[in-house]
Amino acid sequence: MRITGLAIVPPPTAADLPKVTPELLASVLARYSRSNDGIGAILEKVDLANPDASIDRILKFVDYGHASIGGLTGGLAVALDDISMWLAYKLFEIAQMADGQESSTRYITMDETNLPSAAEIGIPEDLALRWRALMGKSFAAYQAEYARLDALGTSEPDRVRVPENAKPAVITRIRKNYALDRARYFIPLATRTNVGLVQSSRMWATTVKYLDSLAHPEARAAAKLIREELMKQSPRLMRHSFADKSFQAQANQELECSLKMGLTRLSTAHLEDKVWVKVDRSSPPWLQEEQPVEEALRHRANRYGYQGTATRRMRVGFAWNNMAIAELRDLNRHRTGHRYTPLIQAGFYLPEEIKHTNHQALLDEQAELTRELMQRGSAAYVYSLLLGAQTPFEHSTHADKFIYEAELRTGMGAHFRYAEHLSAVLREFCLQVPEAKDWVVEGTAEPE
Repeated sequence: MRITGLAIVPPPTAADLPKVTPELLASVLARYSRSNDGIGAILEKVDLANPDASIDRILKFVDYGHASIGGLTGGLAVALDDISMWLAYKLFEIAQMADGQESSTRYITMDETNLPSAAEIGIPEDLALRWRALMGKSFAAYQAEYARLDALGTSEPDRVRVPENAKPAVITRIRKNYALDRARYFIPLATRTNVGLVQSSRMWATTVKYLDSLAHPEARAAAKLIREELMKQSPRLMRHSFADKSFQAQANQELECSLKMGLTRLSTAHLEDKVWVKVDRSSPPWLQEEQPVEEALRHRANRYGYQGTATRRMRVGFAWNNMAIAELRDLNRHRTGHRYTPLIQAGFYLPEEIKHTNHQALLDEQAELTRELMQRGSAAYVYSLLLGAQTPFEHSTHADKFIYEAELRTGMGAHFRYAEHLSAVLREFCLQVPEAKDWVVEGTAEPE
């Protein structure tokens, strides 16, 4: 694991004002809130040759807590190379206010050379060889199914949906993606990937504190690397990024819950799709909603259009019983509201094009290793999971954000399994909010 870069977004000041460091910007804006002098006058008093003294002087005067000014630091961008897919997922779960990107499975190396060592991720020493051998078999299954499906997509072109009048290069790419998107369920969650996130110092401090409070050695190593890098830009604020008793207590309780639930539900059988949707339209009696849902939605030209108060104020919770980790990794990135999963293996998903029975021995071996790690109470059980492991996943947000996600994940170019999941939950939403049905655009995920 390594951090490959750090970039600071320029402060939001007029072009003729001096540029300042993120921490100086935060302190100046804190001072700005306690003054009627204007930003230019405050900056004139700043000694840019000695910014640390200016920061200390301002913060001492303003007497703000670190959290209240940490969000004023602008965007601090950190790129983490060679972290596991599990840690990438966890970062997006924790950093709910961040903008970020992760390397696509279509572009990273899919073999044993792209795994961390067992020691790096806390696999018990006596299970290390067994874990490594299992990962090798999983990559082999992925490669074999990818090659088979890629050949089928070429020999049976009608098998793959392609847009009309597509150029040959586009057709080739779509056929390869057809194979990858179905074979990817054998990819280990331990596979290395790369992640870049942009967020304020305040949110970074919370993210690093959370990582430092987890039981996973990889998470704590990442916390240390990120802290050391950000201390160069925001040293006063990043001092508040160490493990915290409340974070540790909750992380331990969530791990215990996952272990208990995981051992009870551990299975390699494919689960039947089930969804749960709860819509809450209640509002205070002195502020009742008067806008019809139709008026909130009908003026949009596409999913990026602005919705009205009828959907912006409507609370929506939705969940699946069987979200494969392959899909969880992306749906977990929708930032609004709260997302939760115990990250267990309550079943295993393989698409129709792959026969489950052909790989049952591999899945049984993988499940047994997962069971062994869970029985030992090891947080490292997550690294024995493959992307086809099915886990419950819950997301709570507001209707406008839910509708955007449903339209995006069923729209053109959406992954076939995203479309299945979001179509199911959208149908249930429309049963509870029937007046939205004619104004929410459910796509067909064409082309893949």
